[in-house]
Amino acid sequence: MGIGDRLALGFRLARRELRGGVRSLRIVLACLALGVAAIAAVGTLRAGIAAGLAADGARILGGDVELRTGARPATTEALDWIAARGGQVSAIVTMRSMLVSAASGERLLVELKAVDGAYPLYGDLVLDPPKPLPSDGVALDPLVAERLGLAAGDEVRVGEARLRVAGLVAAEPDKVATPAIFGPRALVTLDALAATRLLQPGSLVQHDYRVRLPPGASARRFAADLQSAFSAEGWRVRTAGEAEPGVNRFLDRAASFLTLASLTALLVGGIGVATGVRGWLDARSRSIATLRCLGASSGTVFLTYLIQVMALAVLGVAVGLVAGYGLTWAAAGALADSLPVPPRLGFYPAPLAMAALYGLLTALAFALWPLGRAARISGAALFRDVVQPAGAIPGRGVLAANAAAALALVALIVLTAGERAFALGFCGAVVGSLLLFRFGASGLMAAARRLGHLRRPALRLGLANLHRPGTPAPLLVVSLGVGLTTLVAIAQIEGNLKRQLAGELPSRAPNFYFIDIQADQAARFDRVAGGLPGVEEVRRVPSLRARVVSVKGVPAEQVQTTPETAWALRGDRGLTYAAKPPAGSRIVAGEWWPEDYRGPPLLSFEAGVAAGWNVGVGDAITVNVLGRDVELRIANLRQVDWRGLGMNFTMVASPGLLEAAPHTHIATVRGDPARDAAVLRGITDAFPNVSGVRVRDALEAISALLGRVGVALSATGSVTLLAGLLVLGGAVAAGQRQRVRDAVVLKTVGATRAQIRAAWLVEYALIGLVAGALAAVAGAVAAWAVVRFVMRAEWVLLPGTLALTVVGCAALTLACGQIGTALALRARPGPLLRNE
Repeated sequence: MGIGDRLALGFRLARRELRGGVRSLRIVLACLALGVAAIAAVGTLRAGIAAGLAADGARILGGDVELRTGARPATTEALDWIAARGGQVSAIVTMRSMLVSAASGERLLVELKAVDGAYPLYGDLVLDPPKPLPSDGVALDPLVAERLGLAAGDEVRVGEARLRVAGLVAAEPDKVATPAIFGPRALVTLDALAATRLLQPGSLVQHDYRVRLPPGASARRFAADLQSAFSAEGWRVRTAGEAEPGVNRFLDRAASFLTLASLTALLVGGIGVATGVRGWLDARSRSIATLRCLGASSGTVFLTYLIQVMALAVLGVAVGLVAGYGLTWAAAGALADSLPVPPRLGFYPAPLAMAALYGLLTALAFALWPLGRAARISGAALFRDVVQPAGAIPGRGVLAANAAAALALVALIVLTAGERAFALGFCGAVVGSLLLFRFGASGLMAAARRLGHLRRPALRLGLANLHRPGTPAPLLVVSLGVGLTTLVAIAQIEGNLKRQLAGELPSRAPNFYFIDIQADQAARFDRVAGGLPGVEEVRRVPSLRARVVSVKGVPAEQVQTTPETAWALRGDRGLTYAAKPPAGSRIVAGEWWPEDYRGPPLLSFEAGVAAGWNVGVGDAITVNVLGRDVELRIANLRQVDWRGLGMNFTMVASPGLLEAAPHTHIATVRGDPARDAAVLRGITDAFPNVSGVRVRDALEAISALLGRVGVALSATGSVTLLAGLLVLGGAVAAGQRQRVRDAVVLKTVGATRAQIRAAWLVEYALIGLVAGALAAVAGAVAAWAVVRFVMRAEWVLLPGTLALTVVGCAALTLACGQIGTALALRARPGPLLRNE
């Protein structure tokens, strides 16, 4: 019989068997549908957000092209160059400032955004009540008005200007391009900003210019020409197609992580596929034996059941795609306030096709082994054995196909991931986890075999069930363990970060940062701040804004860096000078300069960034300070303890040349937290241009953000646990016929219901305890690696989470085992014994 005839026969036999229904394979369908739905939902939502960014790029950016010049405004030559090519320009200035209620004196740090009369070039700025933004007014984020008790018409102070509240910001078209990071938004005109007198040499400020091009003009070509014409300036130019690369990077990473988490659920579901297929084949052992006795080859049997499994896999994938598409709409609604732009939900075939491919490859990789085993067993052996003998191994062809499917799945995961090294590590971790839990199950079975001499019947029978032929112990330990490992790792990571933010850091951190202290105010600031009640320590350092121009002679845009250090090459960076090493840092290479050094400019560079840039002592880094290029030679490398939240900089220069440049100072104030409000009021009243950042508020905001992220991660991890529970239920269901038979035999020979129930509860309790203990260890190791090597934070084991994992796992397995036991004990011996 040729392959074509064999395939046709397999299709015909498969169609006849499928007429009997798929009830016994419902777990297979559910496992595949769950994993595919999660992957499809993540991919579709990411595609919808990308479509929203692409379609509304000009509105999101605020123009067809954006020019970012940093702390200095654009030159007249640049603005004339843009105007000569028909570009319409809108200027925007952003900085931090204190906004003070004139009535109550309450104050709040805000992100101050000043716009000109041409703003916005795209979209609409909508205030509540609707009106244009007046030159002597300020529009507030609703959060500012709520915290300070302000309404339209109230008077506020910003810097040295007194302004009227024009209304609340109901819609800000370019909010994504200019996000409020350090505080809620306050909008003013450029005229009002001038009246505040906040713009001083060295102030922390950002100048942006949005350009609307004539119809038909190429934004990409215009941006390239502008960049080339003013390449010496080092300005950042981007187009509407790159409306917010930071948002895209974040979304790509978030989508990649969530996809991998969903893949974990799908891979756990793959174990359910193997379990379900094995139980299904056990139930069809007589049909398979009959086919073999009638002359069907092993290949025909294999094709017959492979076709059925893949047909059901297609059905499960289809259900998952529909469910995932529906979940996308629900997720978009639930996350509406957290997403950078409203997603354009629609039909995106690429992420759905990717989810379907993941599902089909998973089904194939996990179904081939039990199918190959069934095809290899003779008809006589199947008639003699209730279950497939454990020693049966598939043929070489099936083994090769199984390996190819597994490698294809790994290749798909790695090649479609944003960070391939991370995806490859994920695949390695999955394989390692599967081996850990499989060996753990083998250890449990071996221990149960050695302890089989115990005198109590319930214990002896429960231990015997763990190592009997066809025991579900390995499948239960693996499936539950992988799902719980994900939850343990997430809980440990989240707990460590929250502990540092809410516990250890605030005890060492200053109460306030104060920025934009002018040089002629520095001495008076020290006196005023130091004289306030409750203040214990005031530290102040000079602060300049610098942009890296080149590293070892290589232009900044061409420097090869590691992903985690690339941020230091983008935009303006903080720069200071000092005669002594800053507190909270340690010299790890080179030597610090003498306190009275006045030679060529030297640089102390942060060791982690230096490693990412591949620079060391003696290398030169050129920075641009206020339009002047300054070459700094690295004299030493410092390891900085950023966790103390003290004043430390990536770049610290030697005194001398930079002292003559216009700059401001920043300061930290440490003291009694109960006096924070009075300290903030006293300093900002004395220095209207100075802004104070309360560290505890920032930490609480970060903690709240971590809480929301933790909820999302826990929800994703719960999908994996749900897949494990499905596998647990499937394993219990697959072995139910054997349980019923065992219960009947045991009752026949005189065992009581209590003894049988106790024996099976011992079995399931031990499985749950072992799976939970291994999951606690694996999850803690995974969390330790992430916290220490990815987040570079201090790691502390949280034993409460681990204990809860072990107890919870035992409870889950006991609950499922109790259900199966109760059903088995209801069976009456008579009918079963007569059938036998």
